[in-house]
Amino acid sequence: METGDDAGADDQKQGATGSADAFDRLGTLGIEEEFYVVDEDGRPTSGTDTLVYDSTPPELLEGRLDHELFKCVIETQTPTCESLSEAREQVRAVRAALVEHAKAHGYQIAAAGLHPAAKWRELEHAEKPRYRSQLDRIQYPQHRNTTAGLHVHVGVDDADKATWIANELRWDLPVLLALSANSPYWNGFDTGLASARAKIFEALPNTGIPTAFGSFEEYLDLERRMVELGSIEDRGELWYDVRPHSAHGTVEVRTPDGQADPERVMAFAEAVHALVLDLAERYADRSDPWAAYRGGSQSTDAAASDETPGHRRETLDENKWRAIRRGHGASFIDRDGDGTIGLGEATDRLADRLGVEGIRRLYESESGAERQRRLREEEGLDALCAALLLDPDE
Repeated sequence: METGDDAGADDQKQGATGSADAFDRLGTLGIEEEFYVVDEDGRPTSGTDTLVYDSTPPELLEGRLDHELFKCVIETQTPTCESLSEAREQVRAVRAALVEHAKAHGYQIAAAGLHPAAKWRELEHAEKPRYRSQLDRIQYPQHRNTTAGLHVHVGVDDADKATWIANELRWDLPVLLALSANSPYWNGFDTGLASARAKIFEALPNTGIPTAFGSFEEYLDLERRMVELGSIEDRGELWYDVRPHSAHGTVEVRTPDGQADPERVMAFAEAVHALVLDLAERYADRSDPWAAYRGGSQSTDAAASDETPGHRRETLDENKWRAIRRGHGASFIDRDGDGTIGLGEATDRLADRLGVEGIRRLYESESGAERQRRLREEEGLDALCAALLLDPDE
């Protein structure tokens, strides 16, 4: 017989996982951004207690503002948007409200995948029980996790469809990461990487490009198993680069580095939105979209689809590493597995397929990592920190 305490614990575990019922709308957009709270000199500082808990934020930010692991990192969420144009308006409005809120309390806001002046040993961790639990459970990798990313959610109207789309999207993640690479510096030194954020974050458990899942129930079973066995506290701690979000009913892409320029953010939102809608159509057009995922998807990840023949997770991980290391200079193992393709050609193919232009403009412009290195070499750290500040007029 269950005791009252046991029953309560079971109820809590049930609430820590999601449901297929959440997937009921196709094409909606939501954008989450992580930013750095910085002082008058542009250096990261503990400000989230003040901005999140000890003051009243602008109305637009109510319920859409949270802190992260470090007290210098703050997250915003847009409302659910019905279109790209609405998402663009909301991203700009949320950013302006955050800058105004921070300024009223003596802070500024900066954006990058990693802040070049952030030294994790000198910064304070949040006191929220969730993060204290993670620090205790994960230890060193989480203690140094000063990362800030961009997360794009696109609504999907069926849980299995969302899972299949997430499977298929994995091929495109290294391309998006390379285009976003904006974190060459970590803990005060040049890492030699274009996106050190991706590698620092990958040290945490339950991260990186996931294996393929054979159904939403298979993904949900992983959520349940990980909670029940004490590996995670809730579904939110499966921090994969892409996942069917079982609470929001979305496909969530978590790959890009944080960006100061809102138009760069919207280029990724445009591409992810178009990818999800394109794959939703392909899912509907196939008589048996799951055929390639039957048998061994958890171990070999073979034959993800007729568009990505024979790709194992190891191949996808190699492409991610190439993006982390080289950014705009990356080349990738091609879909046929027999050669390589440069980021420029990969971007053109994706832009042509989806009918989008934002990611092409990203490739044609100076990358975030290149810009950071140039500014630090030519003008110094102060100028680099200033260049990462959000412009309230953008």
